Amino acid sequence: MTRIALFQSNSGIDPDANGQALIDAIGDAAAGGAEMLFTPEMSGLLDRVVQRAAKTVRFEDVDRDLAACLEAAKRNRIWLHLGSLAVLVQGDKIANRGFVIDREGQVRARYDKIHLFDVDVPTGESWRESAVYSHGKDAVLVSGTPVGKLGLTICYDLRFPGLFARIAEADADVISVPAAFTVPTGRAHWHILLRARAIEAGLFVVAAAQVGRHEDGRQTFGHSLVVDPWGEVLLDMGEEKGVGFADIDLSRISDVRSRIPALNHRRPIPAAVSQ
Repeated sequence: MTRIALFQSNSGIDPDANGQALIDAIGDAAAGGAEMLFTPEMSGLLDRVVQRAAKTVRFEDVDRDLAACLEAAKRNRIWLHLGSLAVLVQGDKIANRGFVIDREGQVRARYDKIHLFDVDVPTGESWRESAVYSHGKDAVLVSGTPVGKLGLTICYDLRFPGLFARIAEADADVISVPAAFTVPTGRAHWHILLRARAIEAGLFVVAAAQVGRHEDGRQTFGHSLVVDPWGEVLLDMGEEKGVGFADIDLSRISDVRSRIPALNHRRPIPAAVSQ
């Protein structure tokens, strides 16, 4: 068994306050016996006012929240998947970038969100991530973590099963889905999609999420989940902030895949032909 922790946060517009919340969560996770902590998308800053957010976004090498998390991971001897931070990459573009940090406080992997959220939701909210963010290009896996080979995604990537299929075919054991899901889409699709991705890939899905009403006015769904390869929910954190724990048994992957070896039965699919 491997004990993991998830931080369900209510990040705001002050990076220093968010950074302190991350440091506290790292300490709580380590104190609870977790070998790895997973945090949500935009753990360091959640601010839809572009002009205000731009004043605090920094390049990765001078980001104070990242530096604080590196130090806290090393001090607490715990691995960390920092779900994502907003970091400058070029010109005025920003990357929505996740980091995997080992217990020595070293960055072992980076992932830039591939699929950007450009939608109008029923509440009247309108989101155009592509106006601000630069999309990533590569699927990323990192080996040697406490949860084996870890595949990285972020939030809206959840709706693109092809990405999860590529990660599963690369022998991932766990896929992380840090998120800041809106309430309407969360109520309709969050549990269904996460369970479906776990079942399709025959692996564990770990989804740390933002929750509640935020300083910038948005409201996020919460319900950070851990789902096993059979689609069973091992942890659902509901709508409360804080750190939750789950124990995962990686041998469950081979057990499930031996019962339904769908990955072994996949065949190349040609383009559809109109007849």
